[in-house]
Amino acid sequence: MSTFVTQILIDPMLDSLITSKTRLKLLIKFFVSASNQGHLRGLAEEFQESTNSIRKELNQLSEAGYLEKRTEKNKIFYSANTSHSLFGPLQQLIHKFLGIDNLVDQILEKAGDIQEVSLVGDYAKGLDSGTIELLVLGEDVNQAYLLQLGEHVSLKLGKTVHLHFDSAEENFQRIILYAVKK
Repeated sequence: MSTFVTQILIDPMLDSLITSKTRLKLLIKFFVSASNQGHLRGLAEEFQESTNSIRKELNQLSEAGYLEKRTEKNKIFYSANTSHSLFGPLQQLIHKFLGIDNLVDQILEKAGDIQEVSLVGDYAKGLDSGTIELLVLGEDVNQAYLLQLGEHVSLKLGKTVHLHFDSAEENFQRIILYAVKK
């Protein structure tokens, strides 16, 4: 089965499996990229939700073993438990749900010196609006190629793809999908 056909079948399934919008936001945050991490207040601010709703979901996901906790400077930081047996399948499911698995790979392959690719817009907020927004930052980015790629992917996924190339355009809430480690 092709990735795009699988994508169409997974979308309704994931929405019905994960009915908590807060949990979906957290799963997207932590499983879209294994390097993502966050702490309670930062996540509440990022998602514009109460600390109580975030705390409840973080506790449940941690108790189930999906998230790891570590304390640093009086803050508890959470990240995906990459050694959990379901880490890989969950990450693939989130990537397919977002429709970004192939898009990010193609961006990195042919678009120039990419420093960061971030998910912004509704999907970064955990909302499946049908519009995928990506922020692509780097040097000598081939914007024409990326815009053409965005149109191509839009047709295949049946979703709208918007690409942004300047982080100053808006105050983006974002989830980093790829970043060059410094």
